[in-house]
Amino acid sequence: MATAMMASSDFPLTPEEYLRLESTSEIKHEYLNGDVYAMAGASDSHVTIAGNLFVLLRSHVRGRGCRVYLSDMKLRVAQRHSFFYPDVFVTCEPRDRQTTHYKRFPTLIVEVLSPSTEAFDRGDKFAAYQSLESLQEYVLINTEKQRVEMFRRGEGGVWTLQNYTAMEGIFELKSLQFQGSFEALYEDVVFEADSSTLI
Repeated sequence: MATAMMASSDFPLTPEEYLRLESTSEIKHEYLNGDVYAMAGASDSHVTIAGNLFVLLRSHVRGRGCRVYLSDMKLRVAQRHSFFYPDVFVTCEPRDRQTTHYKRFPTLIVEVLSPSTEAFDRGDKFAAYQSLESLQEYVLINTEKQRVEMFRRGEGGVWTLQNYTAMEGIFELKSLQFQGSFEALYEDVVFEADSSTLI
């Protein structure tokens, strides 16, 4: 039952307990240092953007030994004792074929921003993701205007930020040698915000 997944800081779950309970839960939960957090449903624009990017990347990496996953696949961050459900992530690591219910070695992670999760995506979640040595890029996609924020790992593990907007028309995922268009990324997305905010 979903209610069984609710844990407090007084009674943290082990990773094994979390995986066992999550396998039978009717709703998804993320896990951070023994505590679990129920995931809320996503908006139409959120789901559409994630789906659009999945289609673009799946076609791009075909035949290259990489796999693209949507938000039903868990990502384990062992160094931070955490499991997350990224909106989209790509792994090109053969060792990830050894686990069927979670992956550990992403090259790229993408989170589509929501008002209720944006602070977490930018803060504690990003801090956890940075401990993944395989990770080369972390991407945040805006749902209220056409903007993509690209965090890239550089020399010495230093992360740098590059912003892309609709004015430029394209965005680049250097970790996958991929260049995409804003038109394709935001296809069929209906913004609730005023059209003047789309640049």
